[in-house]
Amino acid sequence: MTIEKQLFGTLPGGKEVHKYILKNHHGMEVEIINYGAIITSIRVPDKNNEPGDVVLGFDTLEEYLGSHPYFGAMVGRVCNRIGKSRFELDGKLYHITANEGANQLHGGTVGFDKQIWTAYSDKTPDQLSLKLGYESQDGEEGYPGTLLVEVEYSLNDQNELGITCRAKTDKPTHVNLTNHSYFNLNNCEGTVAEYELFIDADKVTELDKESIPTGRILSVDSTPYDFRLNRAIGERISEVEPGYDINYVLAMNSRELTRVAAVHDPVSGRTLEVLTTLPGIQLYTSNHVDGIIGKDGKIYEKHSAICLETQYFPDSANQPSFPSTVLLPGDEYSAVTIYRFRK
Repeated sequence: MTIEKQLFGTLPGGKEVHKYILKNHHGMEVEIINYGAIITSIRVPDKNNEPGDVVLGFDTLEEYLGSHPYFGAMVGRVCNRIGKSRFELDGKLYHITANEGANQLHGGTVGFDKQIWTAYSDKTPDQLSLKLGYESQDGEEGYPGTLLVEVEYSLNDQNELGITCRAKTDKPTHVNLTNHSYFNLNNCEGTVAEYELFIDADKVTELDKESIPTGRILSVDSTPYDFRLNRAIGERISEVEPGYDINYVLAMNSRELTRVAAVHDPVSGRTLEVLTTLPGIQLYTSNHVDGIIGKDGKIYEKHSAICLETQYFPDSANQPSFPSTVLLPGDEYSAVTIYRFRK
């Protein structure tokens, strides 16, 4: 197994951005840049043992600096949505940056996806790892507390990409981190309509018309959201226009690392399995990806990829019945997700 470092580009202010390439012994390669802790490429073999890239993204830093829907990025301080861009904590009302109407999405205007992270790599006999660190200042995007964040990406010979997130704070704050990779298991070509999806969850969080949870938890029984048995994503997607974008309440008895979802592409033969310690997973079917020109000039269209974002529930800061995203001084936020590929 090897890990390489290359110059990926230079920011307008002169800071260099580097790309790290992790390779195992079984043909899997993962490329990560220290801008936004973005996964820019995941190459894995298909059923014919031919390698192919399975995540949407760009070829250049300049494209990542432009407008795009969080391709491959680590998003935070709080991923997903916070309603009305405000929350109360310890009796004080905090107003955070609104960037989706009146609400906040994925950490605000300049979230973790737009920051330079410090990086260092490590290698053991069992795995490669890249640790990325960021210090989020007190008041950044409206959040209280200085937050020290570390994201560790690891790759082993079982074709598992591990994502371990840790964080500590000096004031009570909210933390909810996720990676926002867009998976297309057929070399980033075509749509995900024929992909077979499994999600081990019998409930979802009900949303209002602005995609903010109402606080109610709904059963997936007899709805298009039921993926407890493998089913094609496109089978009932027309019933949830413009597509799937909802948080599943995972059927986990504990916060131990558990296999919670799997998606299979019958064309390439690739399967992606998701394991996590987190209580929720957001299913998103690239509903607003529309004609984006990506790597190798490929054009990404609506429903061209699937996101399976492990997380605490959206708007947990304002929903006392949801698992809490509050982090206190002296405690550590810790979460593990594994994306396992097989054929």
